[in-house]
Amino acid sequence: MSGLTRRSFAVQTAAVALPSFISRNAHAAEFTYKFANELPDNHPVNVHAARAAARIKEATAGSVEIKIFPNSQLGSQTDMLTQVRAGSIEFVPVSGIILSSLVPVAAIHGLGFIFPNYASVWSAMDGAVGKHVRSNIEKTGLVVFDKIWDTGYRQITSGPKPITSPEDLKNFKIRVPVSALWTSMFAALGAAPVSISFGEVYSALQTRIVDGQETALSLVKSTKFYEVQKYCSLTNHMWDGPWLLANRRSWERLPEKFRQIVATTFNSAATEERADNERENETARADLTKLGMIFNDPNRAAFRDALKNAGFYRDWKVKFSDEAWAILEQSVGKLV
Repeated sequence: MSGLTRRSFAVQTAAVALPSFISRNAHAAEFTYKFANELPDNHPVNVHAARAAARIKEATAGSVEIKIFPNSQLGSQTDMLTQVRAGSIEFVPVSGIILSSLVPVAAIHGLGFIFPNYASVWSAMDGAVGKHVRSNIEKTGLVVFDKIWDTGYRQITSGPKPITSPEDLKNFKIRVPVSALWTSMFAALGAAPVSISFGEVYSALQTRIVDGQETALSLVKSTKFYEVQKYCSLTNHMWDGPWLLANRRSWERLPEKFRQIVATTFNSAATEERADNERENETARADLTKLGMIFNDPNRAAFRDALKNAGFYRDWKVKFSDEAWAILEQSVGKLV
């Protein structure tokens, strides 16, 4: 071996082989992006986002690393919408209701009592309604992915009494997100809506700044609202889900082959998350009952009639435009 001992030969061979291994499998990411939201880290959105990030990193041989920031670590949804527009956050899933401050028609899926089941949701949001909303989002310069994610049908929790009819909402102080649609819907039902960021809801319920709140069962469970709320009324008053948005400058910095991987992976993750979140909401009632919550099933038709009589649908038809309203009614039927 030309004077080399077996030990020195092994060391030199390892020294030559090691850089090749690093370059293929362990080099630093060329693109490191943030994916931020206000949901708990164990929510299906974050679980599937983390899985997608791992797949993306593997598929790009480590060139694209996406770090997940859950639980309002980088601010409220409104804050993060501002940050993704500025480029300080690269990816953010934002409820269409919150996004409506920038793209008014993005809130159209949040009209009260319009989707009877998940099949009707996906028919609309993967079809003409979603296409119309995405085209309007794109006009703002943001990148929007094809598949909307799911946070589920929203229910009302309360401390002092169950909500069995619209009359029970009279002067009821209910926390709602910062949104004109949510505020107007509960005002039309006679409630007193209060806009509070999601990260502050638990303390607002605990200190009785508000009497109740409304969100999906999976979030009632993961945020432990059952500790400060006694009743849950299964109103199914609104379906909600976030559009995954990206900063366009950051997006266009990615080579085309990486953009295709990221888009395909996140769209697949959205579909997987939908199924997972639906299952979680189905089991949450039993879990929350064991934790002490008392459930009731109100007459949803009475709430929809109350909204119709208050002119809620008529007013929002004007705000969303005849074109958008016609597209919506093709999916959900006549509303006014």
